Amino acid sequence: MPGAPPAPAPPSVLARSRALVRPALVDALGRLHPWTGEMAAYSLGWSDLSGTPDAGASEGKGLRQALAVLAAEACGAPGHSAVPGAVAVELVHAFSLLHDDIMDGDELRRRRPTVWKEYGTGPAVLAGDALLASAVQTLAEAPGGQAGAAVLRLSGTLADLVRGQSDDLLFADRPWTGTDSVGPGAYRSMAEHKTGSLLGCALALGALLGGAAGSTVASLDRAGRHLGVAFQAVDDLLGIWGDPAHTGKPVHGDLRQRKKTYPVLAALASTGPAARELLALLDAPCPPDGPTASRAAGLVETAGGRTATLAEARRHLDAARSCLHGLPLAPHAVREFQELLTYLAHRTV
Repeated sequence: MPGAPPAPAPPSVLARSRALVRPALVDALGRLHPWTGEMAAYSLGWSDLSGTPDAGASEGKGLRQALAVLAAEACGAPGHSAVPGAVAVELVHAFSLLHDDIMDGDELRRRRPTVWKEYGTGPAVLAGDALLASAVQTLAEAPGGQAGAAVLRLSGTLADLVRGQSDDLLFADRPWTGTDSVGPGAYRSMAEHKTGSLLGCALALGALLGGAAGSTVASLDRAGRHLGVAFQAVDDLLGIWGDPAHTGKPVHGDLRQRKKTYPVLAALASTGPAARELLALLDAPCPPDGPTASRAAGLVETAGGRTATLAEARRHLDAARSCLHGLPLAPHAVREFQELLTYLAHRTV
């Protein structure tokens, strides 16, 4: 984001977890139909449209798989015990992105055309379904006697994801102000379900497959949910002020789409001329064009939306840290988790 301090280097746990989990992810995609497997590999940034490895494509951060591995290690188990859970959450994340891009009409993802733009809407839906089925199968086959409990937790997470996405879509039809507008509580609930539930599931599955006690699993799930709200808040900042060279999406994209993101909602909740002018721009008959979106971004900042969103992210990151207090966790893993939180708080991609 312009004016933000340089982001810290990615924590080593991201690369370490990717190397550990990648062979199992490859196996999972290898069991798909060749066509859906091709689309899945493209969506994950592994290949181009011809199936050739694409060195220039982004594979994302691998956050969810890292959380699963880290949770198992924090509970005293080897990282490989969490691999089925790590694969499952990565596949569910990929599935959700495929379907989200269709619902939101997004044409770019990580600086490349989205799957539905390249293959069509129907094939992209099918590829997402294939990823979801593979996630459940991978988890159901997990060794160690915890497969049933793991699948049950994943199924609850999927229900949460659908609930969060439903709220996010319904927000579009609600007014910007007034009794029916989207308030902070409704926004947090949406973000926890849409984003936080899968991050919580990643931590919970890692702990569960690592043999942790139920209380530890529950506390790590809560930590992930708080992390998800913080993650979504930072995502909202990037949706307005993020550098397209890093985000892979158009500048001011969320404002052009008039999405009800936290910075905008916080700005409108303030009083003063900036909030009133912003409301007028957002309520105009036509979506904001480039100059109008740029003006709107400036008004959001003037009205305090950016500052409020950063504060919201920090509150939930602190809450995530608090969830770890008193748990019987390995100190080195807790340190890596803290490093990961710091990285995510300052991410620019």
